[in-house]
Amino acid sequence: MQFEQLKEDIKQHAKEIGIDKIGFTTADVFTSLKQRLIDHERLNYSSGFEKGTVEERTEPRRLFPEAQSIISIAIAYPSKIKNPPKNKKDAYRGIFCRASWGEDYHHVLRDRLQLLANYIGNRVADFNYKIMVDTGELSDRSVAERAGIGFIGKNTLLITEEYGSFVYLGEMITNIPFTEDERVEDGCGDCNICRTACPTGALVGERTLNAQMCLAYQTQTKQMLPDMFRSKIGTRIYGCDTCQAVCPKNKGIDFHLHEEFEPDGEVAKPLLKPMLTMSNRELKEKFGHVSGFWRGKNPLQRNAIIALAHFKDDTSIELLIDIIKNDVRPVIRGTAAWALGKIGTEEAENALKIALEKEKEAIVLEEIKKGLTLISEKSK
Repeated sequence: MQFEQLKEDIKQHAKEIGIDKIGFTTADVFTSLKQRLIDHERLNYSSGFEKGTVEERTEPRRLFPEAQSIISIAIAYPSKIKNPPKNKKDAYRGIFCRASWGEDYHHVLRDRLQLLANYIGNRVADFNYKIMVDTGELSDRSVAERAGIGFIGKNTLLITEEYGSFVYLGEMITNIPFTEDERVEDGCGDCNICRTACPTGALVGERTLNAQMCLAYQTQTKQMLPDMFRSKIGTRIYGCDTCQAVCPKNKGIDFHLHEEFEPDGEVAKPLLKPMLTMSNRELKEKFGHVSGFWRGKNPLQRNAIIALAHFKDDTSIELLIDIIKNDVRPVIRGTAAWALGKIGTEEAENALKIALEKEKEAIVLEEIKKGLTLISEKSK
């Protein structure tokens, strides 16, 4: 029990350095998570973005042999944009998911955890630790649940009493044998609103996500977006918030506690057409500080084209035609061709017919034909 006072001091210091929730758990194996991950791999539910083997993701001492405990932290982020910009004819906008508003949380949480580690290091000789935020092997949500930060809901997100699921998570594995905090009881009950609302049916069971079907994952891929997702993605540029937006635990929750996460409306809801003419440097200057830029410009521009198609923005036809003629990326040309078919004007049809004669790439030709079919079906 010699570290109980230190534990209380750490909790107090966490508040002082901008950590909204903190909890402690053991470094024991995450047994139930291990079986779930094995099942996910067998069913091909994983996204492919996960780091490490199943063993590394569930056995903390494989990552840090000295591990005695894990400290979990949560920092709240806003759910609403103050004075959000509006869509206008000839000035349509897309949307980034809430978790990618503001400064990239990976950096912010790492900095907070480092401040916490410095505090502990000044109090304990031979203190050692390992910090992880999202991209590490451990499951941030499973650690946070076991540390009493909140419970994992049926939407597979960590839900806290104070901030709902609008929290970023990170953890620090330590060589100090802190006692474990009390866990939070499940709060979903019989509610299945998130599972019913999921646009693609990606929530395939209680607390089970087929990441391959999740729009948040699909917005981050770099290939042609499969047809089945194009009608679902709508105006999403990065990520998907549906299962958070409908959750009763998130009703009325909107905390603006940290300046770093305050959303800029022009970044969170960007104009679509300018995104398509920006260079790599220009895109990085505008979006490089947010977590939604981690996959680079290709997915963002592909998704922006799809959004323009859903708006049926005929003022973007000239731009889309120029992309088909001059862009060197087959995925972007193909998406532009499909978008022209969705917009469906005579000018769009003529451009697709010309492109059909000149295009050499098979995947682009397929999309040109899809576009012409959409126009043909529309005229019947």
